[in-house]
Amino acid sequence: MTTSQSFTRHDITFPSGDSTCAGWLYLPTGVTSPPVVILGHGLGAIREMRLDAFAERFAQAGIAAVAFTYRHFGDSGGHPRQLLSIKRQLTDWDAALAYVKGRTDVDRTRIAVWGSSFGGGHAITVASRHPELRAAVAQCPFTDGLASALALGPAASLKVVPVVTRDLAARGRGKPPVMVPIAAAPGSSALMNAPDALPGYQALQPAGTTFRNEVAARVIPTILAYRPGRAAKKITIPILFCVSDTDSVTPPAQTLRYARTAPKGEIKRYDAGHFDFYTGETFDELVRDQIEFLTRQLAPATAASAP
Repeated sequence: MTTSQSFTRHDITFPSGDSTCAGWLYLPTGVTSPPVVILGHGLGAIREMRLDAFAERFAQAGIAAVAFTYRHFGDSGGHPRQLLSIKRQLTDWDAALAYVKGRTDVDRTRIAVWGSSFGGGHAITVASRHPELRAAVAQCPFTDGLASALALGPAASLKVVPVVTRDLAARGRGKPPVMVPIAAAPGSSALMNAPDALPGYQALQPAGTTFRNEVAARVIPTILAYRPGRAAKKITIPILFCVSDTDSVTPPAQTLRYARTAPKGEIKRYDAGHFDFYTGETFDELVRDQIEFLTRQLAPATAASAP
């Protein structure tokens, strides 16, 4: 357990599907039954890659936070390793919600979800399925697989076809997965190869991280078909979309079209790249906007004002 003047951090695990997810629980100091926000990351990313930075700020604002790592990645369970499954990740979100609702030290009636990049797409999907939530935040969200594939470029998209074929064959024979890089240099075969993708991912990795820059290639066809932005119109709770106007991974024009269909949606736009959202001045601006939004929706108490 790590302590500070404003919060404590606890290592947690919770069951999901056939295994477990590992995470951190941040509890504001001196606040009884605080609201809580659940945080999930992007493509193949683990919570150590700056989810802690957001969670700490939320806890300092009186909002408890659960930052978790999906099954098959980092220190969470699940085999084979580096298996990116949209269905399984959405199950992990539901499991995180069930875990939070089972705790007695947070307010189970004031829950929000927060997702970034691919996790931002999941946050849209989860928010559309859980009207009991109070709020959602979708940060530089993945909203449309086809739009992202077009941003990647047809040549780069075709490069991954052989590795997908090999991985599907390996699955059929019960062999270990065939991997494809998550982020790589421009022109390379990878899920992301924009100029800022590889340095952006590398900048998020702390020393001694368990992050591996690869996933089983079989996920690629499902990513192309995943269009969580379409669910925005079904979201009945307040949702904040934080959009990069220069996003090289999740094209902002399509994201904005979807965001404008959310009945209670709010949109904040930033003149910063997809990977700039996690550090520096852009991070500070983002987290201020998100705290303002979550404070309006969740009405947290501070230690000084708590009864």
